[in-house]
Amino acid sequence: MSESEICFMTATEMVRRIRAKELSCREVMEAHLTRIERVDPIVNAIVTRIPSEQALALADAADDDIMQGKDIGPLHGLPVAHKDLVPTKDMRTTFGSPIFKDFVPEDDGLIVERLKKAGAITIGKTNTPEFGAGSQTFNEVFGETLNPYDTTKTCGGSSGGAAVALACGMLPIADGSDMGGSLRNPGNFCNIVGFRTSPGRVPIWPSLVAWFPISVQGPIARTVKDAALMLSAIAGPDPCSPISISEPGSLFAGSLDRDFKGVRIAWSNDLGELPVDPRVTQALENQRHVFDDLGCIVEEGQPNFSNADDIFKTWRAWHFELNFAELVKTKRELLKDTVIWNIEQGQKLTGPQLGRVEVQRTELYQRVRTFMETHEFMICPVNQVPPFDVNQRWVRKIDGVKMDTYIDWMKSCYYITVTGLPAISVPCGFTPEGLPVGMQIVGRHNDDFGVLQLAHAFEKATKVWQKHPPVVQ
Repeated sequence: MSESEICFMTATEMVRRIRAKELSCREVMEAHLTRIERVDPIVNAIVTRIPSEQALALADAADDDIMQGKDIGPLHGLPVAHKDLVPTKDMRTTFGSPIFKDFVPEDDGLIVERLKKAGAITIGKTNTPEFGAGSQTFNEVFGETLNPYDTTKTCGGSSGGAAVALACGMLPIADGSDMGGSLRNPGNFCNIVGFRTSPGRVPIWPSLVAWFPISVQGPIARTVKDAALMLSAIAGPDPCSPISISEPGSLFAGSLDRDFKGVRIAWSNDLGELPVDPRVTQALENQRHVFDDLGCIVEEGQPNFSNADDIFKTWRAWHFELNFAELVKTKRELLKDTVIWNIEQGQKLTGPQLGRVEVQRTELYQRVRTFMETHEFMICPVNQVPPFDVNQRWVRKIDGVKMDTYIDWMKSCYYITVTGLPAISVPCGFTPEGLPVGMQIVGRHNDDFGVLQLAHAFEKATKVWQKHPPVVQ
């Protein structure tokens, strides 16, 4: 098989062929290493790598396990690189910050442990903005990661390196994290799948705040089935996370096929109030008929998102203060301005402010829960704009409306974040300039599987994901 045939094979099919001994782990690794050597210098997605000889030795060991008839995991033999916010034992983890440019952890994060246990082979780290701050992947350690559909544009973030590596066929699966859209946004900008799982679906460790429900970890992949495959390996309870969901990861190994006849869906182009670039709106409207064709009952509408902006910004500021306040005192000159701003916003918070926001978050949840009782899913934009100039650090204006902070342009993602509902970005179409546009599918509380099922049905009907970026052609 050619390098391209292997590298753009779905992870699900790759695993099947490896198990059937139709494809060796070494062949898989060789193809991906060759692709990385050729393409990554153009896009800058994988920023730390193990030596090729070591990667091939690990692939040979994986082949030996198969030949010896050993039990193998669901991801056996798949190369994977981890977001550079996740600790990796004996492998540099910089968090995208000059402060940690030479930091090498002594332990793996839990998601890395689970991926390795499932048989995936760690080959490196993917680029991310400093401490994951902002949906534009650039930092002072490694520079910008470029969008493979137009290398003058951003790939989004903060899981931008992972998204680009997948879109270019340099990896079959990758992990990411999402607070305000960091799995969904780069999936959207790179024509792949990014899944914000329910809080606790994928337990997070290490963590200073184990009860914190805003940031999650999850899969990023080329297809919905590949995302489900990866989720089967990384989901499931763990005692280190008090909010972890008790359902086992094996739930996601089941068939995603489902009859959607009569299922009620809420359709919202703007979540009730947000400015949206007309090119995004048009791309979504072009595919609205797919849900009619599936037999769904599609109705205009959305919950009342009052206070969602204040809730998210308060929780985000608190998160930055909890995790990085000491760095403002000791390493301020090495921090980017937006990180300093977010930390200082957190330092200004008072107890009554946090209490009031928590009451508002509960009220919002109840409004959304009531709305979703009559609508099993909600469809809305992932982002309010298409990919923009990579040299522009954040969006300043949308459809004539000024953005006040570096995160305001992400409201269509972070409004969903504060509801706690699972949400996926699935490829939807392209702008007239050929830039990817994703669709956000939001499900009911803890119904991650249902979200995957609807996204899978949409993906099968549209096949938008099959258009590969120009940079690999």
